[in-house]
Formats: sequence, C-alpha cells, structure tokens
Amino acid sequence: MSRGQLRQFAALFLALLMLTLGAGRAEAASCFYATSQGSTGPANWNSYCWLDFSGYNDTAARSTAGQAMSYTLPDGTVMTFTLNISGAGITGAAAPSWGGAAVGNTAFVGIGGRPILYQTAAGTTTATISNIVLTPPAGVSQITSYMFVAADGESSNETESLRFQTNGGNWVALDNAGPISGSTYPTSSGLGTSTFNVTGVPGTVGANIVGSSTPTSLTTTIVGGGLQGVMFAVRFASIRLNLQLTGARAAAADQFTFNIAATSGGATLASGTSSGTGNGPFSAATLTTASALPLTLTQSMAAGSVNPLTDYRASLTCTNSVSSSTPLPSGVVTTNYSFGALQFGDLVTCTFTNTVFPHLQLTKALGSGGRRFNTDQFIMRISQGSTTVATTTTTGTSATVTNGTTPQVIVSAGTVYAFTEVGSGSTSLTQYTATMTCTNAFTGSSTTLPNAVGGTVTPQMGDVISCTITNTRRTANATLTLVKTSTVLSDPINGSTNPKMIPGSIVQYSILVSNTGPSAVDNNTVLLIDSLPSQMRVGTAATPTFTQGTPTSALTFNATNDIRYSNAASAPTTFAGCTYTPTVAYDAAVRFICVNPKGTMAGSSGTPPSFTISFRAQMQ
Repeated sequence: MSRGQLRQFAALFLALLMLTLGAGRAEAASCFYATSQGSTGPANWNSYCWLDFSGYNDTAARSTAGQAMSYTLPDGTVMTFTLNISGAGITGAAAPSWGGAAVGNTAFVGIGGRPILYQTAAGTTTATISNIVLTPPAGVSQITSYMFVAADGESSNETESLRFQTNGGNWVALDNAGPISGSTYPTSSGLGTSTFNVTGVPGTVGANIVGSSTPTSLTTTIVGGGLQGVMFAVRFASIRLNLQLTGARAAAADQFTFNIAATSGGATLASGTSSGTGNGPFSAATLTTASALPLTLTQSMAAGSVNPLTDYRASLTCTNSVSSSTPLPSGVVTTNYSFGALQFGDLVTCTFTNTVFPHLQLTKALGSGGRRFNTDQFIMRISQGSTTVATTTTTGTSATVTNGTTPQVIVSAGTVYAFTEVGSGSTSLTQYTATMTCTNAFTGSSTTLPNAVGGTVTPQMGDVISCTITNTRRTANATLTLVKTSTVLSDPINGSTNPKMIPGSIVQYSILVSNTGPSAVDNNTVLLIDSLPSQMRVGTAATPTFTQGTPTSALTFNATNDIRYSNAASAPTTFAGCTYTPTVAYDAAVRFICVNPKGTMAGSSGTPPSFTISFRAQMQ
C-alpha cells in the first residue's frame, strides 16, 4: 500500500469515527506528556503538555460560534479557548499519526489521548483558536505569561505546508523532532515574526516545534497533499524542591516542611515534609507550571518539632537540567528565597540543606547508693572560658535526681567549652567519685569528645553533644578538706585604711578544715602541716587563734601545746618532727606550720563540721 493509500485509509477511518462521536460541546479535557524522549527527542521533552483533541466535535467547530474547549492543566490552571474549523475535513488523532511521522515515532513517544488535529481529506483546512484565557489556580493572583506551542503533527512533504499566525509574541524555535531516517527537515521561515511557515520537501522529514508567548488567538492553515496534521501544546517548566540534613537534628522530633509558593498571593503550590530520623533527601515538592509565575521557596518547622528553625543553618542550591538563563542560587543561606519566574522548558531541582548549629547539654546521674546526704545537690555548668552558657541546680533526695539537665544550648562552632560541676551549698564533691560520658548525635562527626569531668570540647557544625556526669558516693569515711584565705590587716603606706597586699603588709592567714565525710576522725589524729607561701613570714607575732565552725568540730586547741613550726627543707611527717622555734616576730626561717588539735573531730550529717586556725603573717 502506497503512502497516499495509507493516508486515504486513515481519512476514511477518522471520518467514520467522527460520525460515531456525534455533535455537542466538548467536555473539559487535559493535556498529556510523552512517556519517553525517543531517539531524537529534545532533552526537555517532558516540559511539553500536548493538548488532547479527543473531544473534538466537527459540527460545533464548524459553526459560527465554534467549539468551546477547556483544559485543566497539571498545575491547576484552566485554559479555555474557542476552536473554529473551515475547509477540508479534520479530527483528533493519536500520535504517531502515521508510520513516517517524527512525533510519536522517534520523539515524544507515548503521548496519551488524541493530540493531533489531523486531516481526514486532502486539501486546505483552517483552524482558528481564539479567546485564549488562562485562569490561575486558587491563591494565585494572575498569570502574566505562558508559552503556546505549535508543531508538525504529521510530516510535511512535496506540496504540503503549514502556516501558524499568532497575535502573541513572535515565533521562536523551541525544539525539533528528528525524522525516522536521514536528517531532512522541511523548509521553514518566519522565526522572529508573527507568521511561521513550513514548506514540505520530498523524502522522510523531521518536525519543527515553535512557540509564541502569551497569545490570545492563533490561526493555522493546513495544506495536505495526502493528509496533514498539527499539534498544539502548552510549554511547561518544572521545579522540584527537596531537603536534606547534614549532621544531626537538635531533637529527634524535629521535622521540616518545605514549600514552593506563589510570590503573589502566597498560595502554596507544592509542599513536602521530612520524616523519620534519617538525613534525606525526602519526597520532593514538585511543581510543573504552564505560567511564568514568580515563585518563592520556603521552609518551616513541621508540627511536633521541638526546636525552632533558627537552630539550623539552611542553605539553598538549585541546578537546571537544561541550558537556561534562569538565575539559580548556589549555597545561599536562607529559609525564604524569592526564586522569580521559571522560563518555559526549565527543569530545575533545588535543595535546602539544613545543618544544625552546635548544641550542648549536660545531665546529672547518681550511681549506686544515691546521695551521701539527702541535702546534697549539684550545680551543673557548661562554660566558655569564665562565662557560663548553661547551668542547672539539681533537686531531689536519695537516688532521685530532678532538675538534673541543663537547657540544650546553641554554641559557636570552633570554640572551646567545658563541662563542670560544683557542690551546691554545703555539698562536698569529695564524697563522690565522678565519671563523665558524652555522646554525639552526629555519628559521622570528627569532633573529639571529653571523657572526664572538667573536660572540654570544640564542637563543629552538625554536632549535638550530650554529656552525663555520674556521681557515685564513696565509702563512708572521714574526709578532711582545706580552704586557705588571706585578709590584709594593714600595709606600710595606708595603715589599716583600705590596706593593700604589698610588701610589708600584715595579713590574717587562715586555714579552714572541714570533715565532709559521715565518719568521725580518730582521737587526736587531726594533723595539719601547712607549707607557707614563699612570700609570707610567720614568727613570734603569729598569735594563732582557733575558731569552731558550725557545726562544731568538737576538737580543742591549746596554743602552747598544739602548734609547732618547722624550718626543714621538706615537710615533716609527724607533729614531733616540727622542732623549730621562731626567733623574731616574722621569721623567714619558718617554712611549715604544724597544728595538732586534740579530741575526735565529728563526722558530717550533711553540713560538714569545721574549725579555722588563723595566724598573723607579714608579706615580703
């Protein structure tokens, strides 16, 4: 069967089909994407949505009023227009229209419906599309531009031709569909003008695809030697927005919503939300749009999140699969980006990358046996130098710890922080052994974690570090602690009025001794051998005083028998080893003070018993 016979057979079949369809107004229709690029299709083949003419009604289209067509486009836009037909018979046909056509065979394969207005008889057919109106989806105030596409739906050979006339933007070349064999294309003219012409040539030919921006009417003249056909599409652009995380979440419950919104009106056009505890990427928000809408890309915390979005640094990077002049952000730190309008044919992919700012937290735990005393409480601190950035003071009794975790605090990457604790009130940490363990929710982090109380960490972006100090009480023994203080009494310049600690000043040198343990000290065994500071002199003017604390130590002190001195190079090991007698008021030979109060020092019941021994000394 010859090519002409094939066309005539197709014409008969389509005419019979039209009789079956009957007259009437077209139902609301849609447009269809190809399902594959084909061997010669353009890279952005999936940015064309081809209008379906399955609802074509020849009687209505040839009437004076024409056939009212309505299409709901993939982005929710509704496009309406009136179709008027005159001349040789025509109807809607599937792609490919025949075996030699480019569209449907080598390019834009698998278009659904009947995307081709295809002649049913040779001759000239005029198709006028008028009153094109695009109504935007809800929440979008207006559509400022769109791209209407015209293409050869069959193949232009010998005496065949196509003419497309627009009242919109001048015709521009968009793409081509390659011939089923060879490399021949029909002759064309009129790019950059309102009229684009296709003139057939012998042989198997490819198809031209052209576009006009924002027309309201289009007149197409179809001249078929055998049969000829045309296709129309709305050129789309698409944008996909996703999100991924680097490092950890500040809290496991934190989730993120990312949106593609219309800049005008703020309507959300596509949206996605992270899920689970992984770092993504997650299911993308995808928008395919027929109109050049200015878009804004945003993100926010999803419902149920613990931390605010400001706990994360968000950066946005976009890429385009096609060559385009659309400006693309790269590493822009933002959670709200005015993207502008896509160009028709854009295939843009954008990703928000969220990295949590470093977070630190410190928790108190008690080991076996709980507290030494029910009144024992602990002050937990995270510090940067001398500045406390997070703190809490525990409450509770026995083994129960309440208020034991500091707030989770945002800190600066690359800065050193320390985890420490002190006893609250009369609590003595000497009654406990303390260990510290730390974990980082960012399992891939290279940050070195501390492993002892007082240890430091230098966090990096993405770190979420939690440390726990566990205090386990020691065996119930007596535990003596010392605290030394000096108070200036007078100096050679100011006397006793606002004296300064300068050479020649007289100071009150005091040593506070406390028993923080629950057990009493054995009788007469408290022995204090104190190494004097090198710049301090003590002698016959020492006039030692012994003061009981509250609670009392229960010890007694006799200044004649219970205090001695030593001028030895190293500290004596017994009270009897302290044998030096000072010779002057402030004797430079005295190196050690030895104190041995008598009796049994009481054990602590929560507030440590104590005493203070004080001496008068001179600064050198």
